[in-house]
Amino acid sequence: MNLSLIPNIKHTNSNNFFLLAGPCAIESEEMALRIAEKVIGITDKLEIPYVFKGSFRKANRSRLDSFTGIGDEKALKILKKVSDTFNVPTVTDIHEASDAAMAAEYVDVLQIPAFLVRQTDLVVAAAKTGKVVNLKKGQFMSPESMQHAVTKVKESGNEQVWVTDRGTMFGYQDMIVDFRGIPTMRKFAPTVLDVTHSLQQPNQSTGVTGGRPDMIETIARAGVVNNVDGLFIETHFDPANAKSDGANMLHLDHLEGLLSNLVAIKKTVNSL
Repeated sequence: MNLSLIPNIKHTNSNNFFLLAGPCAIESEEMALRIAEKVIGITDKLEIPYVFKGSFRKANRSRLDSFTGIGDEKALKILKKVSDTFNVPTVTDIHEASDAAMAAEYVDVLQIPAFLVRQTDLVVAAAKTGKVVNLKKGQFMSPESMQHAVTKVKESGNEQVWVTDRGTMFGYQDMIVDFRGIPTMRKFAPTVLDVTHSLQQPNQSTGVTGGRPDMIETIARAGVVNNVDGLFIETHFDPANAKSDGANMLHLDHLEGLLSNLVAIKKTVNSL
């Protein structure tokens, strides 16, 4: 894995996991810059390679009245401002093939949502931008089956591809992380563990997704012990009032303590 190919990424020689972190969705310029500044301060201190995450649009909502975004161009420009202000790479998810070229003008990594990772046109469009493509494993898919999604990217002329595990459906309203899948998927591509989405409790009768943020450190520790290349953590300074996925996000005030513990664990793993 060559993280150094990503523009503006730092600490690539630290032997740490890399981190994708930020709010679920871009709500405003002020909130994006506030979160980015805090996370960058922490990751610089701990020498963690960092990519700021924020969705410019949320397309997979349970209810028609759920928040979907502040406008595509407005949100993408905010992501670009985060990148320019703090000299940090950014990642956002795309939902339609036509999103790929548009988003690629503003961000460094294009993410394919788990529900859409089998959509060939979408995956190929992302690959053809030349950006890093982060493929989220479908909640309904085996780790082994992700090799085919990776192959689609590579056969489209792009070797820069990651796989992200975000849990597997366990009944109607819960997820589990099967850590046997980590070494399997690492055979195909660098592998990220999406800690916070793995703790979602979807399909609630209210139409608002629940979550178990109290288990974030448990899942993250297990990921680091099992040699994930990267971690994905959604974080917000006010999760209770976040416009999307607040129930499973990590409070920003808890991020430094968590990452400090995880870096210590990583150092132990590296010494084995």
